[in-house]
Amino acid sequence: MRSVSTTDSSTRCCKSARPEPARRRLLAGMLGAGLVAALPAAALAQQARAEIVQMRLESSDDAIYLSTTVRFELPAAVADVLDKGIALHFVAEAELFRERWYWTDQRVGQASRYMRLAYQPLMRRWRLNVSPTPITPLTSNVTLSQHFDTLDEALDAVRRIGRMRLADAGDVAEGGLHPVVFRFRLDTSQLPRPFQIGLVGQSEWNVSVERAARLPLETGR
Repeated sequence: MRSVSTTDSSTRCCKSARPEPARRRLLAGMLGAGLVAALPAAALAQQARAEIVQMRLESSDDAIYLSTTVRFELPAAVADVLDKGIALHFVAEAELFRERWYWTDQRVGQASRYMRLAYQPLMRRWRLNVSPTPITPLTSNVTLSQHFDTLDEALDAVRRIGRMRLADAGDVAEGGLHPVVFRFRLDTSQLPRPFQIGLVGQSEWNVSVERAARLPLETGR
């Protein structure tokens, strides 16, 4: 357990009950420190809009897959952009490593998944495009496309990221725990340029999360 050292200080008694200037400064400093210490927690509470609630590493069909579940809610300003017909882009990235006691861990595989969510007013439905490569106007026709009746249903599909192929089964030894890094974010760089300029300094658009974990390799069902 980490040791903690303390230092005692003492001052001579003063006949006056009125605090000395030094004491007033000390008390003010202690109060200010307490307020500053409380600010990061409040700020983090406002920005913590995403968390990873499940990660599963499995071996199936001669390959290694990662399945994850991300919990997040869209802030009102972000949902308002969707309602205006502007698409949102999400990115999920994962890396698989092999532990080495004599050197840094070796990366044996990685995968990315790009998702584009947009509202189609004529159909009154939500469309989600999914691709292993960045989605552009030229590639939108070659992606997996799904349609949903409600925004909540579409977001549930974004939150559940299943079977990201990380590596061949032979690249990972059986047994033990395997280091995995997973990242998820709302990609604001895909928004129209005027929106990108207006987002500078707005933390509510920072929907992102990252987690590193050592996972057992399970057998696919």
